[in-house]
Amino acid sequence: MKLRHINTLLLVCIIGINGAIITLPFVPSLVFWAQSRDPGRVSQLEAKITAAAKDTTQQKTTATEDNRLIIPRMMLDEAIHTGPTARTLRDGLWLRPQGDTPDNASNTVIVGHRFTYTDPQGTFYHLDKVRLGDRIAVWWEGKQHTYTVSDIKTVQADQTSIEAPTKHGQLTLYTCTPLWLPKDRLVVIATEDMP
Repeated sequence: MKLRHINTLLLVCIIGINGAIITLPFVPSLVFWAQSRDPGRVSQLEAKITAAAKDTTQQKTTATEDNRLIIPRMMLDEAIHTGPTARTLRDGLWLRPQGDTPDNASNTVIVGHRFTYTDPQGTFYHLDKVRLGDRIAVWWEGKQHTYTVSDIKTVQADQTSIEAPTKHGQLTLYTCTPLWLPKDRLVVIATEDMP
């Protein structure tokens, strides 16, 4: 009789753990859906980009203290971390050392996790929500750089040409895709807006 209770308890535990493993990737989508019901957050981030773009003389005083990436469609306002190795991805968004910085008018490459079981909602979990024509801003060393999404594509993981230098200001964002089998990269390319 006692073994029967232990078996039942183990079965319930196994079902619970498997249920959590299966449903965990969907939790960030549900949270995003709930947050998107209030358009105030998106409007607030869009207004933040527009206000700073209009008032370039005040950018030094209104800039955030750290380097940040703002993508209103994703409701994303996150710090950008620098570091020599991929371990920096554990902190969130990583400015790839092979790329450039926004102030040099070349290809700025920022990557982030989409999903891991230790961090179900990676910083780029919702990168697939970005659309052509969306505005993106990067605060870099006290100055805002604005970009407009010009291309969205999927490439193979070994296609490093997306990180190549450019002759004009460009922002390249990428993460793993698809969510369940991250064998490729989802790439969003945005062209810097002219002042």
